[in-house]
Amino acid sequence: MQFEARNLSCRRGDLRVLSGLSFTLGPGQALILRGPNGSGKTTLLRTLAGLARPETGEVIAPEDSIAYAGHADGLKGQLTVAENLTFWADVFGHAGIDNAMDTFDLRPLATRQAQNLSAGQKRRLGLARMLVTARAIWLMDEPTVSLDRANVKVFAGMIEAHLAAGGIAVLATHIDLGLPAAAEFDIAPYRARPDDTGNPFLDEAFA
Repeated sequence: MQFEARNLSCRRGDLRVLSGLSFTLGPGQALILRGPNGSGKTTLLRTLAGLARPETGEVIAPEDSIAYAGHADGLKGQLTVAENLTFWADVFGHAGIDNAMDTFDLRPLATRQAQNLSAGQKRRLGLARMLVTARAIWLMDEPTVSLDRANVKVFAGMIEAHLAAGGIAVLATHIDLGLPAAAEFDIAPYRARPDDTGNPFLDEAFA
């Protein structure tokens, strides 16, 4: 299995924000995206996930191999914690939710509606969704937001286990997760210049 971006150029609306970006990842490898706010990390992740079409270049990955966790937790407020995980397990065709429940200590919250969870609890549930996807490639945008220190460690352990099983991960985060298999990838050199976009007023807020 291989996950590759080839000469990728990404747009946000009418603006090109990244240009000429390439990388290749194999089983057990992770990439930590670095760059200031507005530099295009979210745009890149959405393009890698297939939610936005690249302007140029291509993303190469096995079919049905990618799971994406963005800023939103992807929860249905009227469903309980267990029902949310079961819903996503059914969507991805993966039967069990036990590992996901146990990893983030969600069993005490199993019957609570998602709309009644705290921000940190919602984030734990949102991240637990990744465990029921059975997808090999995880793309995650600021996954540790709202997590306390203990659950940041749990999350790092989850990523380590995924990589150890031959998975691949690309994460945008400002937190040092201490992942020995992860390489840092600074996207600043790929930031589109005003003359690349045709718009001299390129505003970082749009990335």
